[in-house]
Parts: sequence; structure tokens; C-alpha cells
Amino acid sequence: MSEQKDIYTFKVAICGDGAVGKTSLINRFVEGTFTREYLVTLGVEITKYGREVRGDEVNLIFWDLAGQDQFSKVRQRFFSGTSAAILVFSHEQSEEGEKSFQHLQKWLDHIRENCGNIPIILFGNKVDLNPEDLYLDDSYQKSDNNLKKLASDLGLLDYFKTSALTGEGVMSSFRILTHELHRISKERANRS
Repeated sequence: MSEQKDIYTFKVAICGDGAVGKTSLINRFVEGTFTREYLVTLGVEITKYGREVRGDEVNLIFWDLAGQDQFSKVRQRFFSGTSAAILVFSHEQSEEGEKSFQHLQKWLDHIRENCGNIPIILFGNKVDLNPEDLYLDDSYQKSDNNLKKLASDLGLLDYFKTSALTGEGVMSSFRILTHELHRISKERANRS
């Protein structure tokens, strides 16, 4: 007689400024693809991903939230029922990249305000851009060690360096989140 597998479904909000690569990260993870063409997310895009974790079926429903300010009023209604969040900024050496890093606290406050104490991980995306310049001058604050410490200080699960273009860090970071959500749910079920 075969053991019945449990089925878990988690809603995961992907948050961060516009053009940091949120949609590209999801596409890289779910479909293994990357598109250079930038299309603004209008409101929210929903993508489903399923896999087996320790004999159970785990489904992630990614809610890719528009990062532009004009969508801030509608964004709140999309947070209902969120199990975890991924907070994304860009390592790109540009004004937009720097702003995306400076806005992390704003996004984190928004997530916690609407979702409470859920698991949140930090992605520093676009590490493929200007890699030789990533940690020079005032960008030293974005070194791996400093970002790991920042994630810990903010109460986040972890920090991951990612590139939707090359795939660097994408599969492992999403899998860690998947396993963490499964672990938390199993622990809750065992306490019940």
C-alpha cells in the first residue's frame, strides 16, 4: 500500500521596484527562460510552479506585484493569503539600481504591514551587469557579507545573489524557499 502524499499550496509575493527583474526571475525558475524585452507588469501576474518535496506535492503560486508607484494603491489587495515573500533589488550600477536598494525598507514595511510575520528572502538580482564594478566605491555596502548581515538584521531568511539572465543563484534560492515553506507547514501540522 502506497503512502498518501500531502499537498501544500503557498502564495508567494514577489516585491521590489519596477525593472529589478522580478518577472524574469520567475520565468527563469519556472520555465528556464529569459527574455530581454522589458514589459511592465500591470497590477499583478500570477504563475504556478509545482514540485515534490520529501514525498509531498508542493505548489507555489507566485504573485508578481507591479513595482511602479502608480500601482501602490491596488497592490495591498493582492497581499491577502500570502505565505512568503521575495524582496528583490537590482545590483545594476545605475540610479534605478541604487534606488531599488534604498527602497528595500519601504517594501519590507509594506509586506509586514499587509502579511504579518511571514518568511521573506532577499534577492540581489542582475549580478551579471558590470560584475567588476559591483563592490567598488560606495557600492561596498552591497558586498555579499554585508547583504547577508542586512538580511539577518532585518529578520529575513537569507540573501541570495541572482541573475535571471545567466540563472546564477535562481534555482537554489527558490528551492530553499520551497523547502522552508514545506518544513514550516509540516511542523505546524505535527503540532496540531
